[in-house]
Amino acid sequence: MSAVDSGVFDIHLLNFPDGMGKLVFPSRSNETHENKGVSSIPADILETPKHYTFFMDVPGLSKSDIQVTVEEDKNLVIRSNGKRKREDGDEEDCKYLRLERRAPQKLMRKFRLPENSNVNAITAKCENGVLTVTIEKLPPPPKSKTVEVAIA
Repeated sequence: MSAVDSGVFDIHLLNFPDGMGKLVFPSRSNETHENKGVSSIPADILETPKHYTFFMDVPGLSKSDIQVTVEEDKNLVIRSNGKRKREDGDEEDCKYLRLERRAPQKLMRKFRLPENSNVNAITAKCENGVLTVTIEKLPPPPKSKTVEVAIA
């Protein structure tokens, strides 16, 4: 089995900064009994100088079906209850002849956010089956200035 097949990646080969590695490839050690049998949401993560943006496909779900939270230690958690309403016929004696679209399972995904994430400035929107979560970055710490002091 190759490294790609097993889900293990060498972050340095992909030229990700050390902090981005945890964001892009979160550890599987977060799996608990609570989220067994829960499907993972595929995600694209975009980093700009001012923010991180997560794009996740959530077909058939509305914004009321999705919960976005930040837990302790800067863990971004995306959850859904997995319910989708089936369209029923308006007439009496209607029945489905074929059901090929699976009802969505419960979905969950956790991301450990980098230290420069501003967890107080997070926005989320769900449009056309795509959930977009944007997290602003904190400004970099001020650089220390060197001041010469004359000795008397």
